[in-house]
Amino acid sequence: MRILFVCLGNICRSPAAEGVMRQLAPALTLDSAGTGGWHVGDPPYGPMQAAASARGIDLSTLHARQFSAADFDAFDLIIAMDAQNKADIMRLRPPGNTTPVRLLADSDVPDPYYTRDFDGALDMIEAAARRLLADISASPTH
Repeated sequence: MRILFVCLGNICRSPAAEGVMRQLAPALTLDSAGTGGWHVGDPPYGPMQAAASARGIDLSTLHARQFSAADFDAFDLIIAMDAQNKADIMRLRPPGNTTPVRLLADSDVPDPYYTRDFDGALDMIEAAARRLLADISASPTH
């Protein structure tokens, strides 16, 4: 299964979700992207890397990229970190495309770039990633 995690700038939440899921399910094909292009090519935000590293999650090899319509064909599942990013993703959906797009958690994952709560965001991402993995494992198509 190929899963793409998407947030706003691809420097905090979505690379963290990618890193968490890589640790939980290394056999999956995973990537992350941002709906905005401000940070393309940049590594994840330093404080997020530090918070993830303290949990044994290495984000140092990741680099930001911008989400594109081509991602609908490249991935089996697209996961947004919040409702606004989901809406921005849906606006780019090609006609006839049926790739599922869903939120990672039951509520928006707050952006720690603004809240400064990197550990709180990671707690939420880890719990939601475990639920996502359980959902995927329980699916009859996987």
